[in-house]
Amino acid sequence: MIKNKTGRIFEIIFYPLVSILIFLIIWDVGVKNSELSVVMPGPWEVVSKFIQSFAVPIGKYTMVYHILYSLMRVVPAYIVGSLAGIILGILMGWYPVINRILRPLYELIRPIPPIAWIPISIVWFGIGEGSKWFLIFLAAFVPITLNAYAGATTVDETLIKCSKMLGASDGQVFKTVVLPYSVPHIFTGLQVGLSTSWATVVAAEMIRSTEGVGWIIISSMDTNNVVQSLVGIMGIGVVGFILAIVMRKIEEVLCRWNRIET
Repeated sequence: MIKNKTGRIFEIIFYPLVSILIFLIIWDVGVKNSELSVVMPGPWEVVSKFIQSFAVPIGKYTMVYHILYSLMRVVPAYIVGSLAGIILGILMGWYPVINRILRPLYELIRPIPPIAWIPISIVWFGIGEGSKWFLIFLAAFVPITLNAYAGATTVDETLIKCSKMLGASDGQVFKTVVLPYSVPHIFTGLQVGLSTSWATVVAAEMIRSTEGVGWIIISSMDTNNVVQSLVGIMGIGVVGFILAIVMRKIEEVLCRWNRIET
């Protein structure tokens, strides 16, 4: 048992490191053996600059503070978007009347990318934090609503019929059958919503920012600093990867009953 667990941990760590190393080597070879070096720095320069950014400020702050500023924008908007998406998705999936009323409006909003809302968000919320939260809220709200809706609409009819046959009311069926059955779908939406919210921080920080990981990328455009841009991209990628792992671990703990052991 211990050996299997050790082997699994080794695979989880080893394979990703190998794939990253192969990518960096291909990048390095491509830069050194082509004209790509004119517009693209080498990977080791970018990695070195990324590590240095935790001690040497980019703009006013080091990388740690830029990441924290971005997280302070993402987390509250993501939480509100998640709550709104879960509630709306389940209500639309379980109550036909609500679905008929709100689904057309949701389908109208769903295909619009968050970046398209930037002008409207500035008009509605100004150039402060409100407009940034609004964009991130939309990035979380849309996929989470869709997955919560899918969970509520795919509940096993046999479970519902058995519950009603045993005397459960519609409210009891909703609380004891529909909600638990929807949890795995909701967590799928939460993972997608977290990824899109974190990615949207770049667009959100286009609106009058002086800090944040997205700002690192946007400010690099003013000086055509490709290294800084790639450092910001690396920061977004690393933090996004960590957030995804954290969310998967939370799901494993809270949805352990849904896991199928092989």
